[in-house]
Amino acid sequence: MAISIGTFNLNNLFSRYNFQAEIEALPPHEAGGIELTFGQNDVSVRTFMGRLVKPKDPGDTATIANRIRAMNADVLAVQEVEHIEILKAFNRDHLAGMYPHVVLVEGNDQRLIDVGLLSKRPLGAITSHQAKRHPDDPGRRIFGRDLLEVEILKENGDKLLTIYNTHMKSHFVPFTEDPVQGAINANLRRRRQAEMIGEILSQQERKGAKFVLLGDMNDPPESTDLAPMFEVDGQAMVNVLSAAVETRPAKAETPGQGPGPATTNWTHRFNPPGPEFPRYEQFDQIWVSHGLRNALTSAHIDRRTKHGGDGSDHDPAWVVLDI
Repeated sequence: MAISIGTFNLNNLFSRYNFQAEIEALPPHEAGGIELTFGQNDVSVRTFMGRLVKPKDPGDTATIANRIRAMNADVLAVQEVEHIEILKAFNRDHLAGMYPHVVLVEGNDQRLIDVGLLSKRPLGAITSHQAKRHPDDPGRRIFGRDLLEVEILKENGDKLLTIYNTHMKSHFVPFTEDPVQGAINANLRRRRQAEMIGEILSQQERKGAKFVLLGDMNDPPESTDLAPMFEVDGQAMVNVLSAAVETRPAKAETPGQGPGPATTNWTHRFNPPGPEFPRYEQFDQIWVSHGLRNALTSAHIDRRTKHGGDGSDHDPAWVVLDI
């Protein structure tokens, strides 16, 4: 049985916007990391960084929808979605309901961005691991978003495989923090997340089990901080995007901005300020369990046409497995 499985960071699929309304009672000025400012008849919703949170640009929304339709994955893990209602509306209004099964569990992120899943295949158990705590930092939840576990079923109701979707700690350091110590803290948190994911996979899955770990890892596959989650019960997982084929060649780099990507295995481009050249890295990854090590049929990355990205600053990736 062939099944195509993909991952795509949708880059802030938000529905929030400024609005006017009569207010009978003022709610708290901060809720879930979002700062609210009040006038006589209007409410402005701003992020904790002071930037107005806007709905995704309609053109960008249409672009990511076109890319998803072109991928036509049976199961698509998504990141940076505000809530399940906007994901359902996106599926209905922009994808013509191509995915009958839509999953999202509210996570822990202060920006209210969550991970979710769209599936043409029937689903079984859905488990959120958002409340997990690392033993070295028991005072707070380890996942800034979530590790979302979803069983994918065969048409007869038997389990086909399990998907684990996550969005790990980014490298972003707020300007209010020391940049060096902030980077150390971000890397440590990402490593602890990887350690927790490895522990969860070992608890949830038996040797030889068929499962997929995917999402926005915010680090390349060779990162030592990610390593703890790629071995489960002594069995190494397989990076099935290691030889992925691009849908089109990468756009040539701007003159004076370096040679461009050294490999086709990248999904994220970051152009830092100053003289440093743009960095091309494979943040969006798909790993399969030892039990699926021989199942890969093909692997793909939908390459952007603009340096900044087509509707998202991440390029989607997918694989076809024969199970």
